Amino acid sequence: MTIEETTLLRWIPLLPLIGTIVGIAAAATDRPRVTRIVSPLMVLLAFVVAATAVVRLSGLPAGGALHDRVYSWISVGPLSVDLAFRVDALTAVMILVVTGVGFLIHLYSIGYMETDPDLARYFAYLNLFTGSMLILVLGESLPVMFIGWEGVGLCSYLLIGFWYREMPNADAGQKAMLANRIGDAAFLIGMFLLFWSLASSGQATLNLDEVNHQAGALAAAMPWVPTAVCLLLLIAATGKSAQIPLYVWLPDAMAGPTPVSALIHAATMVTGGVYMIARLSPLYAVAPAALEVVALIGGVTCLYAATIALVQEDLK
Repeated sequence: MTIEETTLLRWIPLLPLIGTIVGIAAAATDRPRVTRIVSPLMVLLAFVVAATAVVRLSGLPAGGALHDRVYSWISVGPLSVDLAFRVDALTAVMILVVTGVGFLIHLYSIGYMETDPDLARYFAYLNLFTGSMLILVLGESLPVMFIGWEGVGLCSYLLIGFWYREMPNADAGQKAMLANRIGDAAFLIGMFLLFWSLASSGQATLNLDEVNHQAGALAAAMPWVPTAVCLLLLIAATGKSAQIPLYVWLPDAMAGPTPVSALIHAATMVTGGVYMIARLSPLYAVAPAALEVVALIGGVTCLYAATIALVQEDLK
């Protein structure tokens, strides 16, 4: 496998996060018009950098990847985690969707939210979400992915309850936060269990590629561990992707501004759980019982959601 080192990837999530800082400053100084230009521009620049990275990736042999190690983040005992980003064929699709669709929704928001007195706060949250989602999909390891995972959950809460002065909106945001916390707890437990089992066999790692590489050996040594880890991560995915049983927050999430529903709850965040499972597909491949549960939950959720949609009067 060809891996090309670059410092390009860090700018993909960093640019929207710069937009967040500008948005916070604009809100504090009551200059919301600044964010109408800066926030969409930062996401557009992130799209340009993402497209550049994808072009560079296409020049590598099949199965190649781009890698960007920012710094050594955690080094405690057998645990070593770098703050590092990686782009391969799967990640390439996601970063183009997040930045491309994200820019269009930022652009639409300029007119949709034009008269809102909290425009700067809105764009700060939207930029923070975009940066967090990009960290989620670019993260080379589970802990880095978890930073983005928590970030998009926080932004979902903030944006669903954006018009918090109306109590139903505030309640909807809290409901989303609570449902996601259940999934996040399962993610942490699954990650801890995975690290413990790999460390006990002398292969302590939380790097996604290394975990996938060790999946077969782990299944041979501890057959129950991959199934348990995959089921815990599936619970986390049901929270982010609004699958049964943790789907209950999504209908209420429509209380947020319409561009938020389009970006977070239709196009990007709800794909986070699916992306995580796809990223760990070799681990799921050695846990067939967990794969059956994935298929069951996905099928039942699709059927249940379709029957709910049949009797809805509100298109949104």
